[in-house]
Amino acid sequence: MKKKILVIDDNLSMRENIAEIIELAGYDTITAENGKVGVAIAQEQHPDLIVCDIMMPELDGYGVLYLLSKNPETSNIPFIFLTAKAEMDDLRKGMNQGADDYLIKPFEESDLLNAIEIRLKKSEKVKQSLQNTEDNLTSFFNEARGNEALKELSESHKIKHLKKREMLYLEDNFPHALFYISKGKVKTFKTNEGGKELITGVFGKGDFLGYLPLLKDCEYQDSAMALEDSEINVISKDDFNKLVNTNKDVSMKFIKLLSGNVMEKEEELLKYAYNSVRKRVADSLVKIAGKYEEDNQDLFALSREDLANMVGTAPESVIRVLSEFKADKIIETQGRKVKILDVEYLKNIHY
Repeated sequence: MKKKILVIDDNLSMRENIAEIIELAGYDTITAENGKVGVAIAQEQHPDLIVCDIMMPELDGYGVLYLLSKNPETSNIPFIFLTAKAEMDDLRKGMNQGADDYLIKPFEESDLLNAIEIRLKKSEKVKQSLQNTEDNLTSFFNEARGNEALKELSESHKIKHLKKREMLYLEDNFPHALFYISKGKVKTFKTNEGGKELITGVFGKGDFLGYLPLLKDCEYQDSAMALEDSEINVISKDDFNKLVNTNKDVSMKFIKLLSGNVMEKEEELLKYAYNSVRKRVADSLVKIAGKYEEDNQDLFALSREDLANMVGTAPESVIRVLSEFKADKIIETQGRKVKILDVEYLKNIHY
């Protein structure tokens, strides 16, 4: 399948010329006449790479990059800036915001195509390396090594087998490793002084855990427990730090994971503040079900207490809402297990 490239430039002749060059090189192109249109197209069509002018009316290239980097679905798209200005301040600003490359107009056709080819190859390597299998995790570390000090990284990481309700790590303990879930489900949670839990996340196959305290060099801010029998890859703290410090693509991966987490937490705070219990239960069911769909499971087991801790309410309130959903044939229950019959209904609850 051809790679799809979005060209954003307010100059019609420049935009058409760049698109023609790219198409002749065998790529599909989409064009946008300004930054606002470009952001909308990128969010809808998810191109494989974006070539964007900086100086544009309404929304300049920096604004385009900022908006797309705040959206987890578009934050990983390789981004190449085009500009007629060669001042170092502009170069520095663009790269500091996360641009992958920078071309100064006028440029040679070969320079543009080389930049596109290099960025697409790097992006493809990162995508392949982060696929949710143990083999690809090993490939990820093999690919990211970069020096002799990391020679044994992929071979040396350990596999930890957790039974249901077994702890992976504890709040306030100091981190010693990065965790990657290759099988099973894990919840993270915080506990208040009275011992009441608030679930901060549910994670499944292909998810990383524990990288924030490693990057910040601080204690765990929550605890992690297996929701079912799970298999966890354990990468030592030293190996993780070497990996991040020696490979830009890897460090950018975790920075983007962090930015996505910040946005998600901000949205959750708004939900806690303004959404009804019914809406919060619906959102939590959809979120949990998504983790099980990855394993082709339509039933998922979660205690009513865990669901209440995730929603931030009493178990009795959760049971009442689940009973309403069951009566309306939105869900089915088999003991603790839940099956969603109408996910669109749950997604569209607004009260």
